[in-house]
Amino acid sequence: MPNLFDVGLVFTLIPQLLKYLPVTLELTAISMLAGLLLGLLLAIIRMKRIPVLVQLSTVFISFTRGTPILVQLYMSYAGIPLLLKYYNYYHDTGYNVNSIPSIFYVLLALSLNEAAYSSEVIRAALQSVDKGQIEAAQSLGMTYGQVLRRIILPEAFVVALPTLGNALIGLMKGTSLAFVCSVVEMTAQSRILAGNNLRFFESYCSLALIYWGLTILIERVIAYLEKRLDIDFRSMRKRKGDVIFD
Repeated sequence: MPNLFDVGLVFTLIPQLLKYLPVTLELTAISMLAGLLLGLLLAIIRMKRIPVLVQLSTVFISFTRGTPILVQLYMSYAGIPLLLKYYNYYHDTGYNVNSIPSIFYVLLALSLNEAAYSSEVIRAALQSVDKGQIEAAQSLGMTYGQVLRRIILPEAFVVALPTLGNALIGLMKGTSLAFVCSVVEMTAQSRILAGNNLRFFESYCSLALIYWGLTILIERVIAYLEKRLDIDFRSMRKRKGDVIFD
């Protein structure tokens, strides 16, 4: 009977796939950070009901959440070079489309996708902050920026952390689609290795074990942060008596 499944090969392939782990982590970290910053901006725009910007942000969020990330990656990979060619043609410039690294398209698509989803999480967390604390801070002469930095964001972060942790896990797994933009990360490398030895199932099993391990690690870190921040937050409230100031 032929050897249908090679268990040893599964563990042999793991070190070869881990060589591309830094690419996966880079995509995850940069996209998450950019997505959170843009998501915060979108949340504030929608909370403040800024004219024009709130309509644009609503359309952006609706479109991004209503289309698959795979389609967004294809649009980024094919659309940006097309727009750059049009810009070169109408403005008589000579920007080299081929000089743009493929990873840029992936980072752009993942960051915008994360921003659309995290904006709703951040907005809900910001709105959960007690308005009495905000009014008390403003009565002491704090600007909105100071109130946001010293009171709203610290409390909102504690509320949003579990959901953002799940978003981080989803984003990390979403980087597995980066191969459609010609970026070689762990998933793309597993396809390359499987194409060489025709052991596709073993290669994907190796990949699954790595993602599983990363997910467990992130879950443990998020759980630790939740516990730590909750303790710090409660002790701070106890010292300050329901109003938190720096």
